[in-house]
Amino acid sequence: MSRNIDARGKNCPMPVMMAKKEIEQGGKFFTVQVDNKIAVENLRKFANSQGFEVNVEEANGDFNVKFSNGCEECEEIIAKVENRKPLGDWCVFVNKSTIGIGNEELGQSLMKMFFYTVSESEDYPKAVLFMNDGVKVPTLNDQAAEHLKKLEEAGVELLICGACLDFYELKEKVTVGQVSNMYAILEVMKSAGKVITL
Repeated sequence: MSRNIDARGKNCPMPVMMAKKEIEQGGKFFTVQVDNKIAVENLRKFANSQGFEVNVEEANGDFNVKFSNGCEECEEIIAKVENRKPLGDWCVFVNKSTIGIGNEELGQSLMKMFFYTVSESEDYPKAVLFMNDGVKVPTLNDQAAEHLKKLEEAGVELLICGACLDFYELKEKVTVGQVSNMYAILEVMKSAGKVITL
């Protein structure tokens, strides 16, 4: 993530020294704010000597000197991938909106707690599959959907039966996962070492 360094009002070589310190601490993307053109030119020369690209923007008499060394978006993607937990060789099949038989409110709460527990565990499933009444979990159970988002961001595949969404008129409420079909869901089941049905 890009950092902002305020060097306005500081005489040279202070802005350059501040940029140098940021680079020494591993900074690859940062902006140095200065208020005079001499500092801009000195920062530009310093950036070139360090192998950094520099972009200067002027705003209200101040200058934003942006240093970059590489692709910032790529760095963020790599960081996310490196922080991902390994996915297990198992998947979860959800065919109803509650866990267990009995009180519906309790069953919905248990569903939320199940996905919270999974999202906090060290072993993520490779996929979570939703069919029939189960499509209400990612569409109507807001708290469960939040935990499912965390799993999806970690690379867990969330497949929701499109025909089931149409039946319950819930397609417009999908905020996590992807609308899928029987063939794709079956293929995931067949490739998994274990399928847990809730």
